[in-house]
Amino acid sequence: MYRLDVQEFLQKISEGLKNPVTKEDVFGNEIKVSYLKRIDKIFEKGIHYYLDPKAPEKSKEASVFFRKQNFQNEELNLGAIKIVNQFEELKLSLSAIAKLSDLDFKRKIKKYSISDNPREIALKARKALYPKFEKNRRDFLKALISSLATKNVLVFEFIETWNKKEKANIDGFYLKPNMIVLKRHQSFSREIFTLAHELGHYLLDEEEIEEINYSVYNKNLSSIERWCNDFAFFFLAGKYAESLDKLEKASFNNDYHHDLIENISNRTHLSQLSLFTRLLYKGQISKVNYELIKEEFEESFRQNQEEKEREKQLLKEQGIKQRGSVAKPIPSPLFVSTIQTAYYEGVLNEYEVCKKLNIKPEKLEKYI
Repeated sequence: MYRLDVQEFLQKISEGLKNPVTKEDVFGNEIKVSYLKRIDKIFEKGIHYYLDPKAPEKSKEASVFFRKQNFQNEELNLGAIKIVNQFEELKLSLSAIAKLSDLDFKRKIKKYSISDNPREIALKARKALYPKFEKNRRDFLKALISSLATKNVLVFEFIETWNKKEKANIDGFYLKPNMIVLKRHQSFSREIFTLAHELGHYLLDEEEIEEINYSVYNKNLSSIERWCNDFAFFFLAGKYAESLDKLEKASFNNDYHHDLIENISNRTHLSQLSLFTRLLYKGQISKVNYELIKEEFEESFRQNQEEKEREKQLLKEQGIKQRGSVAKPIPSPLFVSTIQTAYYEGVLNEYEVCKKLNIKPEKLEKYI
């Protein structure tokens, strides 16, 4: 499941040791508890898992890594695989809870194929799923997650702390039959695009684990990835896609349509750079001019980050403590209602509800 060969595995559990762990130390008839604890730092299953005499299941139901061999991101790191497995286990748990609680996660949206026109499908999907537009990008993302919940599509976010040793090198993924998972980004426009892209995977019913950045032009995408990118663009752009279609080639003479691009970005939550990437894809801007604009955006971003760091340092020197609240994932109403129903039906107790929803016991009343 983790796609580690023996040498990689031994190297990881030997980190920090003067004498590396050998193959004999791990794969013999006996194993030291200290080595077992090191192994569990990778897999995070709890020591009891390794004491179970039953062999681990290698079934298609257990993991997407048994259902599919190749992924768009061929170099998935350990952090990414752990995140995928975490949500795969949650999916199986929710499936069991739903059955015990007589809940039905039946698919409410038909499946499509890459032979279908992504623009036409996106316009159909907008009518059924696109929420009321919110200027605030986080509010819009929350509204879109809620809209998908009405169609039995579960959306989860995962948030990585700044000090996490190995951050997942993915933006999102889709797991059959109805789960979409997103990585929280500083840029909500990137996360919104990722959600729309993974919605494309849901419509095609094609699982994928990937890095998605529509502000980077990539010629080497598969036909499925290209379809999902096109779907996501048209789903978010709506009527503004026609405005882009009508544009003359962006150049110095028309100021590269900066004002129009900024306006469309504000009304669609597609980033300005992703819109210029679309123009490049359609041949409406030269590669040279695109690279100039891309450099401008990257320089502006770099300067903003430096300014923020200077402000932090200044406050630190003045002895002013900065209070930063820990970011929390946006909860899917479908997930919350599933846990609520399971509680009412006696499938979950109060402790299990708190654990599933990641809330303190004193906040339980708010949810039940």
